[in-house]
Amino acid sequence: MVARNIGLKVNPPEQECQDANCPFHGTLPVRGRVMKGIVASTKMKGTVTVRRDYLRFIKKYRRYSRNHSMTAAHLPPCIPCEVGDTVRIAECRPLSKTVSYVVVECLKEKEEES
Repeated sequence: MVARNIGLKVNPPEQECQDANCPFHGTLPVRGRVMKGIVASTKMKGTVTVRRDYLRFIKKYRRYSRNHSMTAAHLPPCIPCEVGDTVRIAECRPLSKTVSYVVVECLKEKEEES
């Protein structure tokens, strides 16, 4: 089974899977926002929590504050990823109450601390 083109410039996974909610080997279409983040948790079955850090300007103090947001994303079995990895997620149709994103690429492994 050949990985189908999902319309994004991402590398398709080397493994194959039988997941219907996989954008490469299933029928899940991706559209809308594409974001990068760090995997914070893999405790849910088939779902990861992605942390996105950003800066927010506070006009009163004329300074930036560091904030983050946590997003739940579906993880297809063909994409290997662990806590600390940087991933790219894309918006899709709602898969559950909290999941409206799917992991499309694992960009780099977690950095080794020395």
